[in-house]
Amino acid sequence: MEERELICIGCPMGCPVTVELDGSEIVSVSGHTCKRGEDYARKEVTNPTRIVTSTVMVEGGAADMVSVKTRNDVPKGKIFECVQALKGLTVKAPVRIGDVILADAAGTGVDIIATKSVEAASA
Repeated sequence: MEERELICIGCPMGCPVTVELDGSEIVSVSGHTCKRGEDYARKEVTNPTRIVTSTVMVEGGAADMVSVKTRNDVPKGKIFECVQALKGLTVKAPVRIGDVILADAAGTGVDIIATKSVEAASA
């Protein structure tokens, strides 16, 4: 039997959660105070994923950068590939919240979208 100790990030409580595994099978999850904690722990030990956040340069915009994020979670092992795919990327203003900045980031099937709007610079 293997035990993995985690700190839950499913809510602000930050519960210490213990997952007991028999090979790749989850035997028990303890320490969580809400259902999100159990769900997080089960997912974290079997298929960890994350939301990736970053910024991208804006050409001709009222701001030089726009904040972006993955529309959904991506596999944890693909985080750096997603960030690398954004490196050197520039978009043209205007940019609207929800605009797809990069489709299918790092072959994950997940788009990277703008999280704020940037208007075109005034002439």
